[in-house]
Amino acid sequence: MGSTKRTTIRLSDERQRLLDEAKGTVADGQYDDPPNSNVIDAALTHLIESRENIDVARGEIDPTTIQQFNTSVL
Repeated sequence: MGSTKRTTIRLSDERQRLLDEAKGTVADGQYDDPPNSNVIDAALTHLIESRENIDVARGEIDPTTIQQFNTSVL
């Protein structure tokens, strides 16, 4: 069996605020409180898929339009 990497994330006030805000996007309804690991998994998946979508769009859409709908991290 392979080993599992574990790490503890230090949560600054800003990082906790971002996690709390992102939980609302990932939550399945008003009373759902998803674990941080689900929120992080969703964020990482979204980041990767967004980059892939941008790479595909580069051949079809002008750069100004792509930048208009982009995020600050891409």
